[in-house]
Amino acid sequence: MTERLRLKKNADRRLKAGHLWLYSNEVDIEATPLKEFEPGAQAVIEAANGRAMGVAYVNPHSLICARVVSRDPDVRLDRSLLVHRFKQALGLRQRLYAKPFYRLVHGEGDLLPGLIVDRFDDVLVVQLNTLGMERLGEEVIAALDKVLSPRAIVFKNDSSGRRQEQLERHVEVVQGELPEQVLLEENGVRFVVPVLDGQKTGWFYDHRANRAWLNGLVAGKRVLDVFSYVGGWGVQAAASGASEVLCVDASGEALERVAENAALNGVAEQVAIGEGDAFEALAALKADGEQFDVVILDPPAFIKKRKDIPNGERAYSRLNREAMRLLGRDGLLLSASCSMHLAPERLIECVRGAVRHQDRHGQVIYQGHQGPDHPVHPAIPETAYLKALGVRVFRD
Repeated sequence: MTERLRLKKNADRRLKAGHLWLYSNEVDIEATPLKEFEPGAQAVIEAANGRAMGVAYVNPHSLICARVVSRDPDVRLDRSLLVHRFKQALGLRQRLYAKPFYRLVHGEGDLLPGLIVDRFDDVLVVQLNTLGMERLGEEVIAALDKVLSPRAIVFKNDSSGRRQEQLERHVEVVQGELPEQVLLEENGVRFVVPVLDGQKTGWFYDHRANRAWLNGLVAGKRVLDVFSYVGGWGVQAAASGASEVLCVDASGEALERVAENAALNGVAEQVAIGEGDAFEALAALKADGEQFDVVILDPPAFIKKRKDIPNGERAYSRLNREAMRLLGRDGLLLSASCSMHLAPERLIECVRGAVRHQDRHGQVIYQGHQGPDHPVHPAIPETAYLKALGVRVFRD
């Protein structure tokens, strides 16, 4: 490998600390003009003194212009390294889970920046979120085939991050044939997963442990699941003994999957669905005098960029206020956020403000985060994105 990307003086500090990203303003463009790099090419990263620090793939058109794939300057990201990384990732998941339903590869957390792989037994759903990974698509397929020999591999390349990398969106089955239904099991409950037309890879494994915690507290309770998607929270609550569950989502297609998944688990009679905007639905339920023992809030990211933080925090605050109005005298709120830019203490502050707005008391009895199949890279705080609060909300 002859390509070199040299950093400015002292711009190597984060890499020394373990970080995997390089920003365009950290590159010494006089020594190594960034614009001359072929997008997606791999290069040896050098400190200002010329010392090799590792290998990264480069996109000169992105703010994050390079992502490190190995600390060994003699290694490159190819099929061999992918097989090695996949085996490392698989070994961890097999220690964590008895059944083959989990996130197999979690980008930087598994030392494969830009790559996501979710496993649904013998079906793998892949997201190539960067140009560097896009160029290695065929190698990813071959390496997954060698490690797991799956029945089918789906490329679900429709994430918003691809736009920042100037990549087109596309979804396709790139190997094998999908079964009529792709199924998974989580916390003992089965689901049909819309891997082609669903959100993200079709499922959100990251909340598995948080759902398991809540499942132990819903028996005999009336539950409201807002932003329900295909029923990950609500159907599990019904299967765990909730007397009634109302799943609310803006997508009619997602709610059809809720009904399908409720029937699959024999809880169709306990699960009702309601289509509409979450804020409008909460207001309508309050106007109708409805009341719930448990309310679940698992919204999409309200804060996608730092500039969105003020408006996003206001949205989280409003959402929690409206939800608390529907809780009985002694209720339980599960409030979650997948916004990377929302600090955990700020979510607690949103909940605190909502509790006081309703002139109630609140007790945070649970603080959850993403599951261990979504490992956090200790040098990259951005990989710790998920927050879940279990809050008892009560009156004197």
